Amino acid sequence: MKILAAALALVALGAHADGPVYRCPGNPESYTNLLTAQEAKSRGCRPIEGAPVTVVSMPKPRQAAAPGSGPTKVEPAEQRARDTERRRILTDELQRSQNQLAQLQKDYNNGQPERQGNEHNYQRYLDRVAEMKAALESKQADIAALQRELANLPQ
Repeated sequence: MKILAAALALVALGAHADGPVYRCPGNPESYTNLLTAQEAKSRGCRPIEGAPVTVVSMPKPRQAAAPGSGPTKVEPAEQRARDTERRRILTDELQRSQNQLAQLQKDYNNGQPERQGNEHNYQRYLDRVAEMKAALESKQADIAALQRELANLPQ
C-alpha cells in the first residue's frame, strides 16, 4: 500500500521533480516536493536523499470507440438470422439426442439388458448396466439443457 501511495504521489508530482522530495508521515505515507524546507520540518517530513525519483504515469482512461472502429450493434435482421440459425442447430442437436436416448432406453430394457457373450462374470454385467444407467442420465440432462436453451431464444 505504501508503494502505491508513493507511486501516486510521484505521479501527482509529474514534472515538478526539481527540488528535494520529502517523505511525510501519515496513513498512507505521502511524498511531495511542493513543500519548503521549513514546511517539511514542521510537518515531520524527511527529505529523501540519494534515491532517484521515478515518475510513474497512470494509464489514460479508455475513450469511446470511434464509429466504425470496433464492434458495433448487430442489425435486427442479422440478429434474427443468427437466432434462426441457432434455433435450427439446437433443434437438430435435440432431435439427435432424443434418438440416442430412445436407443439407450431400448438397450437398457428397464435395467435388465440382455447379457452379452463376454459377460460370464456377473460383475461385468452389473458394471455394464451401471454404465448404461449413467449414460441414460447424462443424455437426459443433455436433452433438458437443450430444451432450456431453446426456451430462452426469442420467438
